Amino acid sequence: MNQHLSLLAALISGLVFGLGMAISGMIDPAKIIAFLDVAGDWDPSLAFVMGGALLVFLPSYFFLIKPRTHALNNEPYCLPVKQVIDRRLIIGAAIFGLGWGIGGLCPGPAVTSLFYGSLAMPVFITTMVIGALGAKRLIRGR
Repeated sequence: MNQHLSLLAALISGLVFGLGMAISGMIDPAKIIAFLDVAGDWDPSLAFVMGGALLVFLPSYFFLIKPRTHALNNEPYCLPVKQVIDRRLIIGAAIFGLGWGIGGLCPGPAVTSLFYGSLAMPVFITTMVIGALGAKRLIRGR
């Protein structure tokens, strides 16, 4: 039963997430790049999408998620314990930001964009996975 509940939660949250990104236009790389161009023709709409998401998430988090010790499928939450801003975090964030700025996409919108027929999306996602696996291998090698 727990596995079915977990799959249902994943299905519903993925559907809602994908719909929200598509309806808000956040799967359009040009829109993302316009948001990142604060010194040029800046488009603040992504900030409104993020703000709207936070307005919905924060009450849900504090009243529904934070008081719980287990997820809906009764598995314990796996929360990060490391809260230090270290060199690895800064380098990873900078590399992520570089990729985000160059492509105008991050993982969620890229996956959602797969179904809009652009040949660039499968290439982006494939190379993103290769980069993630390469980083994982590099980190394990230390």
